[in-house]
Amino acid sequence: MYRLLKTHPELKPFENDIKLRMDRYQDKKKELLKERGKTPKRGGAKLYDCADAHLYYGFHKEKDGWRYREWAPAADRLYLTGDFNNWNWTETPLERNKNGDWEVFLPGDTIHKGSRVLTIVENNGNLTQHVPLFARRVTQDWVSQSWCCEVWDDDEPFEWTDEGFENDEPPLIYEAHVGMSSEEHKIASYREFADNILPHVQDAGYNTIQLMAIMEHPYYGSFGYQVSSFFAPSSRFGYPEDLKYLVNKAHSMGIRVLLDVVHSHAVGNTLEGINLFDGTDYQFFHSGPQGDHPAWGTKLFDYNKPEVIRFLLSNLRFWIEQYHFDGFRFDGVTSMLYHDHGLGTAFSSLDMYFTMNTDVEAVTYLQLANDVIRQTKPDSLTIAEDMSGMPGMCDPVKDGGIGFDYRLAMGLPDMWIKLIKECPDEYWNLENIWHELTFRNTGTIAYAESHDQALVGDKTIMFRLADAAMYDQMEKDTHTDIIDRAMALHKMIRLLTMAAGGTGYLAFMGNEFGHPEWIDFPREGNNNSFKYCRRQWSLMTDPKLKYEWLYKFDHDMIHTAAHYDIFAQEYPYQKWLHNDDKVLAFERGGLLFVFNFSPDKSYTDYPIPVSQPCDYEVLFTSDDYCYGGFGRMAHEPLSAYTPGMEGNNIRMYLPSRTCAVLKPVNLDK
Repeated sequence: MYRLLKTHPELKPFENDIKLRMDRYQDKKKELLKERGKTPKRGGAKLYDCADAHLYYGFHKEKDGWRYREWAPAADRLYLTGDFNNWNWTETPLERNKNGDWEVFLPGDTIHKGSRVLTIVENNGNLTQHVPLFARRVTQDWVSQSWCCEVWDDDEPFEWTDEGFENDEPPLIYEAHVGMSSEEHKIASYREFADNILPHVQDAGYNTIQLMAIMEHPYYGSFGYQVSSFFAPSSRFGYPEDLKYLVNKAHSMGIRVLLDVVHSHAVGNTLEGINLFDGTDYQFFHSGPQGDHPAWGTKLFDYNKPEVIRFLLSNLRFWIEQYHFDGFRFDGVTSMLYHDHGLGTAFSSLDMYFTMNTDVEAVTYLQLANDVIRQTKPDSLTIAEDMSGMPGMCDPVKDGGIGFDYRLAMGLPDMWIKLIKECPDEYWNLENIWHELTFRNTGTIAYAESHDQALVGDKTIMFRLADAAMYDQMEKDTHTDIIDRAMALHKMIRLLTMAAGGTGYLAFMGNEFGHPEWIDFPREGNNNSFKYCRRQWSLMTDPKLKYEWLYKFDHDMIHTAAHYDIFAQEYPYQKWLHNDDKVLAFERGGLLFVFNFSPDKSYTDYPIPVSQPCDYEVLFTSDDYCYGGFGRMAHEPLSAYTPGMEGNNIRMYLPSRTCAVLKPVNLDK
């Protein structure tokens, strides 16, 4: 019996389904190894050996020139065109090899690093232009708006200085977009991000960055989620070595770097993308309507096809080996796992995960992907963007699981936004909030808001709480009910989510200081403006504005979580919950977290049960002056020992809409 069934006894009725999952995984692994002429035996070939397509296909520099190989099984002929032959479409043909492979050798200096080329595919008499499938650099001509491949040699040495880099701490993730990381009205570069933003991430206490929009994508406004060239870092932000500079510098600061990888779908474009490359709709994707995502307008991979699996697995190995990424956040996992892509499905019972709606081929691919990632870099971190709660998502593959380390707690930001939009905080139900935060803690990345809540059409927590008042009521010498409430709840929501919601935490760039407004990428509807596609860091550093206070609170919250290693304790231990009083208290990592969500009730000598009969020291409170509070909560030690009384309690003054973090005086870290 697989260990998954022992650790999750509720899955016992689905033992046959788990066995089928593992049988399919083993069969597909054997098939892939056989395709590569490998024998799966002890100490022998591994899946890693199958993830080598990028080492064969594409452009590779040899002693006497360049060799270009391509996979296009249904094509009648292939040609290479570019500035080297004055863009003559058919002057430079490729020769067909076995298994639908094509190649051409270009001697001497026929082409060179930086040569601009395209592939011409002939199918049934039609000639079409395409960016090569394994292009390492793809650029856009801003005059013609057309894209093409630049021949690139990734084997040229980069002076990495991160040998031996390790970071095994629970992830405190700073989700970031390189292009919109500048305050200027422009697209920022990899090097600007490395030099200007990484120091801020380090100061803020986050130990991991999760980079969005790195894989090349033709439409900037897609946030990088409609990938066209899977092996090319976006040229909008600079050259490949500039991305390596960013990762290398992050490692020098002790920060791990995750790639937001998109293997759930691909852009439907034919010139820039991989769609219809060999003239068929089934080279990479399911044929017909099954290959089209009904909500996203993108193409869906055929995860049963060995060549497609090899392409995707090679992609993962490539990003780790070439760019030293420390792992991946897999986008759109829910969409992958179900034939209906989870659209409108309520996963209300375990039966929902083991039906004909489950795409078992996608499950197998994700297991294989996690295997290859660990074989390439054993300490890699993988995170699944899955809202369905698929059983076994964060269990090892060998135990019957899918192999991820973490899943995103996608229900938490939805919960907070729904509460803020629809329910006055005096009616918030703390029992429901606590359940949502804690019912699935293990292997969970908690977050109150990500980039999704920051996009135009939605609002961040701070913007939704304060709205237009942020424009003229955020000066430190101004106090209004709207901003006071917004400041208080912004701090409380973030601390509660981080401290109780998972075994890791994520925040989106700028939201740590309550960034106003939304993200709106340059587009026709806004006259291609960058006004809302940037981060206004000067708000955080302006000594006259309250954003500085919000950042200071987030800074101390994150540093406290790391210093006391609160995620080493998987679940928070609830000590008190009184829904009528709106008071909640729990312990984690030896610390005591206390919240009073009441908007109008303050409590004197409120008893809070604690685990140790000793004095408790107040580390910080949301009401401290340095965080924009009113200084109502004293920092004197509070005794939990009362002679003649049973149990241990401290008695606190709890002002309305405040929270506090305390520690036993004998807790030293």
